[in-house]
Amino acid sequence: MTTSEERTRVHAFRDDALGERDAVGLAAAIRSGEVGAAEAARDAAARVREVEARLHAVQVYAEDAETTASGSGDGAFAGVPSFVKDNTDRRGLPTGHGSAAFTPRPARHDAPFARQFLSTGVTVLGKTRLPEFGFSPTTEYDDAEPVRNPWHTDHSAGGSSGGSAALVAAGAVPIAHANDGGGSIRIPSACCGLVGLKPTRGRVVANAQSGRLPLDLVTDGVVSRSVRDSAAFLAAAERHWRNPALPPVGLVEGPSGRRLRIGLLLDSPNGVRPDAATRAAVTETATALERLGHTVEPVMPAIDPRFTEDFLTYWGLLSFLIGTTGRTLGAGFDRHRMDPLSRGLRETYVENWHRTPGVLRRLRRTKLAYAAAFRGHDLLMSPVLAHTTPPIGHLSPSVPYRTLVKRILAYVAYTPIDNVVGTPSLSLPSAATTDAGLPIGVMFSARPGAERTLLDVAFTLEAERPFRRIQDGAGR
Repeated sequence: MTTSEERTRVHAFRDDALGERDAVGLAAAIRSGEVGAAEAARDAAARVREVEARLHAVQVYAEDAETTASGSGDGAFAGVPSFVKDNTDRRGLPTGHGSAAFTPRPARHDAPFARQFLSTGVTVLGKTRLPEFGFSPTTEYDDAEPVRNPWHTDHSAGGSSGGSAALVAAGAVPIAHANDGGGSIRIPSACCGLVGLKPTRGRVVANAQSGRLPLDLVTDGVVSRSVRDSAAFLAAAERHWRNPALPPVGLVEGPSGRRLRIGLLLDSPNGVRPDAATRAAVTETATALERLGHTVEPVMPAIDPRFTEDFLTYWGLLSFLIGTTGRTLGAGFDRHRMDPLSRGLRETYVENWHRTPGVLRRLRRTKLAYAAAFRGHDLLMSPVLAHTTPPIGHLSPSVPYRTLVKRILAYVAYTPIDNVVGTPSLSLPSAATTDAGLPIGVMFSARPGAERTLLDVAFTLEAERPFRRIQDGAGR
């Protein structure tokens, strides 16, 4: 690395129990006895503490995780150290939702998805940070240190699963929990050079609050450094619980060789155009797929032009509901202490609450137009984000609300459709910026239940264009 890279790039890869293994590789080493689970937990904890001084990705540590780690059991990731995102209950640890508006209480029970995640055998070392209530595409705060991108610490790690993405990208742990209500798995994966798969709605166990919402946007999953880790997670999660309404995924272990028909979406349906670097990354990936025998052709879903405004209104409804019911989260909840973005969303919703029935009706109809775009196509391909990863501060909640919303909408122009419709979607590392070496992601989306097709194209691209490694310094 150059001197400049050494100052701005952070990773913890070294010759210890974790080495450069992904989660599948580390679990195999633990099963064989080559590595002990307690040793892996201890070395991961040391890595986390080393990078945490610069990344600020951890919300709370689990005090006994290193001493109780066990590689016993038949979970795919038995003994693999990991983290849970701090909007999901883990027994004994407080759930803060990234907010300073209340004092969280230690959870009495694991959330339903936390139980599914734990069934894979992971050792949970703690919880990772997120922006307040996951509303922002960057993990930054009005009055606290932001989570920083390990590829370049002057830049955002994305959001809302920014803490998880930063730790995995830096090599502190090989895999971590994430969830996605508007892009929150795929956005930080694109920013940090990871594999980020948002499963189909209903693919994994739903969190308790999902059934109480008029439109459930959030799906849980993981961020990882390899396609096989994301594939192994889905297979392991399915062994804990499988939704009988969806086709099984099973364990996907490589590309099928099937020729796919892919619809290419460069400009977003709401008219946002990607910047030059992002456009080049997506078109280069499309060219690579065509060279491998796949068909790539332009497509434009006929999404209602009011979609972006409607999604923002629904986001405001969520903030309003939190502000109204937040006392259930912990002691001393005060909606006036929610950060400026959350307050702005809430206040704007209060001004426009009468639009709610039409907003919900139009959002629910989005699936019809989106389904039409898949006729004749196995996948849709697009940028994850409309421009490359911004510097810290560009999307800070301290930016005046109207300016901040304009910036967010000019950045997050592709991911929310899959949350509204419930379709599975995947971010893959594609390229890098020429100046700061920041990752650029490309996104693939599929019909409901078609995660195998997403993993198929992901394995294909990983083999054809191996993902950049943060420990290697400069390069593609």
